[in-house]
Amino acid sequence: MNKLILLVFALLWAPMMNAQSLLNEIESDIIVETLSDSEFSIPVPFKEIELQPVLSDVAQSALLRGLDRINGTAEDIPIAVGETVTYERLKVTLLACRYPRGDISADAFAQLIITDIREKAPRFVGWMFASSPALSALDHPRYDVWVLSCQSS
Repeated sequence: MNKLILLVFALLWAPMMNAQSLLNEIESDIIVETLSDSEFSIPVPFKEIELQPVLSDVAQSALLRGLDRINGTAEDIPIAVGETVTYERLKVTLLACRYPRGDISADAFAQLIITDIREKAPRFVGWMFASSPALSALDHPRYDVWVLSCQSS
């Protein structure tokens, strides 16, 4: 009976020992930094990685689509980079429009600022993606705006 217990213990303990040695190897590669600009010190493990440049081309304009949920009407909104257009009660500013390098018909992503004219703070500030409009969407009770494509000269 004791031999059986020792065998089970050995079978269960051996993988844990390998896992522990693997953890020790991983921890030796991790740099630990302390955030000292507050009264608390929090260790933050990280590995330095080299970021690859984003392979994309810049377009001069974009095609957006606006939807009025109350009336059920949709309208295409052509807009140039740096331009502000008005769609119903929304002011839409296009800061940038990009698409994957060499394929303008592929997934477009645009940086927008969308403000309701009756409010001071913008309703949306950020990037919208043509392939995933719900990923980063405008939060407005009546209107919806999303990116269709980028357009280059």
